[in-house]
Amino acid sequence: MAITRYEPWGLLSQLQKELERGAAEGSTATAEWAPAVDIKEEKDKFVIHADIPGVKPEDIDISMENGVLTIKGEKKTEAETEKDGYKRVERTYGSFYRRFSLPDTANPDAVSAVSKHGVLELTIPKKEHVQPKKISVSSAD
Repeated sequence: MAITRYEPWGLLSQLQKELERGAAEGSTATAEWAPAVDIKEEKDKFVIHADIPGVKPEDIDISMENGVLTIKGEKKTEAETEKDGYKRVERTYGSFYRRFSLPDTANPDAVSAVSKHGVLELTIPKKEHVQPKKISVSSAD
């Protein structure tokens, strides 16, 4: 039996590596902009906060497939006009797309999402750990 070193931050590190790998693979390349996210691991859940100001909840699509959580949507622009003295517009409009690989401890069947004041909060509960079953040994004599 091999001895494995316990690393309490291992799952969080693994999640961060997956996020970085996803970004490197172009998870945002097809999007016009990518919302900033915060990811937090708590004792019984993972929480993701995504900044999506100006995006209506009905314009957000969240899906889960093969352990990958996908958030996509669109921030629609109002009528563009070149009058009213505007010289420069820095607000971002268009579609967005983010993907996150979740660890095996995440429960994909219980993901919930709430949008409030331009921040999307995703809560992903962790699976209950299955405790090893104690098997008693009886004597055949």
